[in-house]
Amino acid sequence: MSATATPAPARDRVAFRPDWPMRIGLILLAIYAVYAASTLGLSWERLSVGFGEAGRFLGRMIPPNFARWELMVEGLVESLQIAVLASAIGILLSLPLGLLAARNLSPWWVSGPVRFFIAVCRSLHYVIVAIIFVKAIGFGALAGTAALVVASIGFIAKLFAEAIEEISMKQVEAVRATGAPLGSVLTYAVLPQVASRFLGFCIYQLDSNLRNSTLVGIVGAGGIGGTLFAAFKRFDYDFVAAILIAIIAMIFLAELVSGRVRAALR
Repeated sequence: MSATATPAPARDRVAFRPDWPMRIGLILLAIYAVYAASTLGLSWERLSVGFGEAGRFLGRMIPPNFARWELMVEGLVESLQIAVLASAIGILLSLPLGLLAARNLSPWWVSGPVRFFIAVCRSLHYVIVAIIFVKAIGFGALAGTAALVVASIGFIAKLFAEAIEEISMKQVEAVRATGAPLGSVLTYAVLPQVASRFLGFCIYQLDSNLRNSTLVGIVGAGGIGGTLFAAFKRFDYDFVAAILIAIIAMIFLAELVSGRVRAALR
C-alpha cells in the first residue's frame, strides 16, 4: 500500500499587502496641505464672511440689465472674430509644425527643435501671453488674436505630432517605393490616416478659443472680456449679470454646434 505524500504547508499569503510608501506619501501630503492652508490664511471664518459678501454681491446683480445690448453684442462679435481668426491661423501653422515634430517622419535634428518650440508655446498661460502682446503691440483685438494663436500652436501642433507618430508606416513605405515626392507621401499616405482626428482637434480648439477669447479681454486684448471688466470697475453689477448670461449663452450654443459637427464626423 503506497503512502500518499502530504502537501507542504502553504505559506501565509496576504491578499492585499499594505502599500506603505503610498500611505506615507498621503500622510505627508495631508500634513503639507494643513501647513499650506495655515500659511495662506485659509479659515472657516473667512469663508463664512465670503459667503455673506457673495450673497450681497449676487443680490446687486439681479435683475440683469440688457439696456446696453448694443455694447454687449459688439463685444461678443469681437470675441467670436478673435476666436475664429486665432483658430484658423493657429491650425494652419500647426499642421506643418506637427509634421516636422513627428519623429517617425523627421530626423531628430529637425523634430527636436520643433518640439522645443511647441513646448515653449505650451509653457505659458494664454493670459500671460496676452499681457505680453498687449505690452508689445498695444491694446485691442490684435493682441488677443496673437495670444490665442500661440496657445493654439502649443496645443494643436503637439496633438498633430502625436497623431502622426501613431500612423502605420507600411502605407508610407509603399508610397515611397513608387518614387513619389514628399508631397504625395503626405497627401496619400499620412493625411488620410489622421484626417478625422485632425478635424476633431480643430473643432475642439475652436471651441476652446471661443471660451478663452472672453477672458483675454480682461487684460486689454479685446473682446467681451474688456466690456465685462469695465462694468466691474464701474460697479455696474446688473450689466455684469447681463454680460455673463450672454457669454454663457454663446458658449452653450457653440457647444451644441461643435457637438453636432463631431457627431457628423464619426
